[in-house]
Amino acid sequence: MNHLNKLYRKEVRRKMSRLATKAADSEFYRARIEAAATNDSYNSREGASEAIGMDRTRLARIELGTIFPYPEEVVMMADAYNAPELMNHYCSSVCPIGRRIVPHAELNQLDRMTIRIMNALDGVQGIGKDMREIADDGTIRPEEVPRLKEIYQALHKVATVTAEMQIWMEKYAKGDGLPCHSRRG
Repeated sequence: MNHLNKLYRKEVRRKMSRLATKAADSEFYRARIEAAATNDSYNSREGASEAIGMDRTRLARIELGTIFPYPEEVVMMADAYNAPELMNHYCSSVCPIGRRIVPHAELNQLDRMTIRIMNALDGVQGIGKDMREIADDGTIRPEEVPRLKEIYQALHKVATVTAEMQIWMEKYAKGDGLPCHSRRG
């Protein structure tokens, strides 16, 4: 279970009467509730919408899932809530292009992420040699297709854990001189 879900469940028990149950499944809502632990103004949509610079009704509709946010709004919420996982969620789940090419990544604790990275890297052992053998004659023979699919799956796992590490770095390692990509100019 990822960190956000644990924190959300804790928050649900603590503030059961104040939570918007219709929005409980919304990644955007859960990110706001998590941010409220360090910024009390995020306990209400009014406070959050003022801090973000978004209309309260629009924020409510986004949290309730009746409309999709614009990419710029996702960036604003991710920055305000310190929730870079919102950008991956949007790109991998909402954006029609991103759904095809962006791997879904979750915010994991460092120990879990380390294990996932190690497992993904174990899966790419020997890929370079196999790729050279497949590409050597300039064509892909039918008997090479299954291995090529295995290579793709292994590289997809590496891409996913790389995205998870980027999310973790952007959330927890800000200001440490590490190369995070949250603010591209």
